[in-house]
Amino acid sequence: MIRLKSLTLRRGLKVLLDRADLTLHSGQKVGVVGANGAGKSSFFSLLRGELHADAGDLELPPRIVIGHVAQETPALSVSALDYVLDGDAELRTVTAELAAVADDGLQHGELLAKLEAIDGYSAPARAAKLLSGLGFSTEEMTQPVSSFSGGWRMRLNLAQALMCRSDLLLLDEPTNHLDLETVVWLETWLKSYQGMLLIISHDRDFLDAVIGSILHVDQGKLEIYTGNYGDFESQRAEKLSQQQQAFDKQQREIAHLESFITRFKAKASKAKQAQSRVKALERMEVISAAHVDSPFTFSFREPESSPSPLLRLENASTGYSVDKPLLQDLNLSLEKQARIGLLGVNGAGKSTLIKTLCADLHLISGSRVEGKGLKIGYFAQHQLEHLRLDESPLWHLQKLDPQTREQEHRNYLGGFDFHGEMATSPVRPFSGGEKARLALALLIWQRPNLLLLDEPTNHLDIEMRQALTRALTDFDGAIILVSHDRHLLRATVDDFWLIEAGRVRPFDGDLDDYSRYSQEKRSSEATVLRSSDAQGDRKAQKREEAEARQKLAVARKPLEKQLAKVEKTLPPKQAEHAELTAQLQDAALYEIERKTELQTILAREAVLKAEIEALEGEWLELCEQLETLTV
Repeated sequence: MIRLKSLTLRRGLKVLLDRADLTLHSGQKVGVVGANGAGKSSFFSLLRGELHADAGDLELPPRIVIGHVAQETPALSVSALDYVLDGDAELRTVTAELAAVADDGLQHGELLAKLEAIDGYSAPARAAKLLSGLGFSTEEMTQPVSSFSGGWRMRLNLAQALMCRSDLLLLDEPTNHLDLETVVWLETWLKSYQGMLLIISHDRDFLDAVIGSILHVDQGKLEIYTGNYGDFESQRAEKLSQQQQAFDKQQREIAHLESFITRFKAKASKAKQAQSRVKALERMEVISAAHVDSPFTFSFREPESSPSPLLRLENASTGYSVDKPLLQDLNLSLEKQARIGLLGVNGAGKSTLIKTLCADLHLISGSRVEGKGLKIGYFAQHQLEHLRLDESPLWHLQKLDPQTREQEHRNYLGGFDFHGEMATSPVRPFSGGEKARLALALLIWQRPNLLLLDEPTNHLDIEMRQALTRALTDFDGAIILVSHDRHLLRATVDDFWLIEAGRVRPFDGDLDDYSRYSQEKRSSEATVLRSSDAQGDRKAQKREEAEARQKLAVARKPLEKQLAKVEKTLPPKQAEHAELTAQLQDAALYEIERKTELQTILAREAVLKAEIEALEGEWLELCEQLETLTV
């Protein structure tokens, strides 16, 4: 059990936790959410002993082992596998002691027994399984840590944290450097984790797959909500509604007291009563107003033109080497309202395709044809580096559009939560999320008709992600989106392209279909590695099974869509029919002067009854058809 008792934590002058109370239990899986800067990462540092409370108490179990993901990875010469094994500190201690007491038979035997007790003999196999799950090939596991790029080193750090036999596992945005397939694998691993798990994440689908409760960090307080993120939203909305009602009631009471004091404090006969009301005001515990609205209020401006097609690639190949194209045989046409999500493992070429579409990367062969009036809005994480750090958000917007009035620029930036001095302050000290918000604001101002978005939600908190999702849903143009945020993908794209084996093809299914497809493919590849003797036959069998499941899922999809439509249409009609039935039981309705009203109600009731019977019949038929198609 972990307990915080009236704990206060400050960073400089800022109070992050203010007399916070919290109790967490063994085995609990908790998503930690809150606005950027609320203190989530500092709370993790407190648990790890890197920060100390300014007041109050933190109670941790004795000898608790805490696992967390290191933020830095030295350029080490040790292999990836050995680096991951370093995550099990007790294993390394026992193996070092074994090497030191080779001549002492008794102590050597005791250490071997201890090694067996901590499952040390299987440790290399477990480490290799973690690396495989996180996307490393067998060959890459033997390569030195120094040979990997920054994103892959972060995966090594994650594998090392998972290797630790911890009682408490702290994960701060673990999905930021992962592709969709690896996120799904990580979800499965974390579900089986036996210790206490705390995850900071802005990916609500990832949270919902793993956690059982939400810890909200807000205004210096820590509050636990039972359930997934959707349950948290509902519970918090209800709480804020009640808080708002209490606030409004208190404001009326304060106004009444202040009015009495103002009117009577100068009258001797009422002075004592007025003074008692002054004291009542001083004693009153002020209820804060419930700020339920998001600080972000923006939308995409309507494009000035929308050619169709916007862009075409014809017989094209692209990549970084003329001799070895990454993508080939590209024949793609983007219509003016296409909404496409790109699927594929890291390294398959999703970002390469985006760069090719926006002409950041030139074709090796073939042609790229732009529609007249094409205006591309391109967002990728590396573009944050192009911001002028010594200049302000307002300067960036004025540089982009010097003709518009400053107040209009300020109003626009306010929609991205750049208010007052923040709009005129240098960008340099901004957080990653704030810089990403500014880059998005600059992109949106330019009124693009084609959006090319490569992981736009990295560094964005949940409220900004929700605002971006709403804006993209209403965007009147074409979208090509790369993201591991499944909530964003589901809400904003209509179709998917799969990038695999150097080709781009339509994927006939949704994200659930793709998750099954990718996990089946990964499982198939692992089976092939384990049994090379039957490599060809087994691989073909797995592929056939995956294709059969995909075909079955595709067959189910139109039925599921039609069923959802029926289930959405039926309840309002049933409710209206019930209301009419209740009206027909009113004796007054049958008075002669209400004859016309009665006839109208009877006619509508008959129509509704027929429609409901038809819909119920259709619902039953669809359910029966779906039962015959089991995935």
